[in-house]
Amino acid sequence: MNKASKLLASGFGIFLSTAALAADAGQSTLDEISASGELKVCFDAGYMPFEMKSKAGKFMGFDIDLGKKMASAMGVKYVPVNTAWDGIIPSLQTGKCHIIMAGMTVTAQRNMKVSFAEPYIVVGQSILLSPKLNGTIKNYRDLNDPKYRVVTKLGTTGDAAVKRLLPKATVNLFETETDAVLELASGKADAFVYDMPYNAIYASRHQGAVTHLDKPFTHEPLGWAVRRGDTDFLNFLNNYLSQIKGDGTYQRIYNKWFKSDAWLSQVQ
Repeated sequence: MNKASKLLASGFGIFLSTAALAADAGQSTLDEISASGELKVCFDAGYMPFEMKSKAGKFMGFDIDLGKKMASAMGVKYVPVNTAWDGIIPSLQTGKCHIIMAGMTVTAQRNMKVSFAEPYIVVGQSILLSPKLNGTIKNYRDLNDPKYRVVTKLGTTGDAAVKRLLPKATVNLFETETDAVLELASGKADAFVYDMPYNAIYASRHQGAVTHLDKPFTHEPLGWAVRRGDTDFLNFLNNYLSQIKGDGTYQRIYNKWFKSDAWLSQVQ
């Protein structure tokens, strides 16, 4: 083989390798879901009312119901993948699940790692306050003082909010929202900053033990996350969301978890 032929063969080999990589990159997760007959969904159980564990040991919540409806519409089995929050994006990236449906706030940093569908709900951070501070603390700005101990969950938008908006406060971070809010309930903290839906439910369950400043002080759209660049899956998700919002399915599920507290008795 002469030099020109070798160069041509080498170039053709590179072309084939590149084409193979492009084909792999272009395969949608929808193909994986169809082939396996399963929709594997990552979440971190413990975020009321989005994903929780019932007394019977089953997963339940707003995201769980939406995921089950989606799997049913796809004609596949819903497979829950309960994952620690700090490992949830790596779990998606490494194929342990097809999608994150976990009350995840769309942020610039997360969007560099995953692709988000259109937001399916918008929430924000609110404050659970020690009753001893009723009247003293009227909004988040009043907590921006070293004498106040503020707690929240590590790695969440609550974590980002207190660092950005309460730089002078004494901030303590916890692995779970349960551990963080317990610090407040036991009198070891002055305030707990977290997503408004969770705080509203906690306040209703512990009336008198905490005060809820329920006006959110951040704007946080929540979105379903998929692996970067999967335009087919994103197209499916956006169209599916539009459909269930149009036919009333979304509203019925929303009302079940946000307009009623009948489910509270089932939670661990």
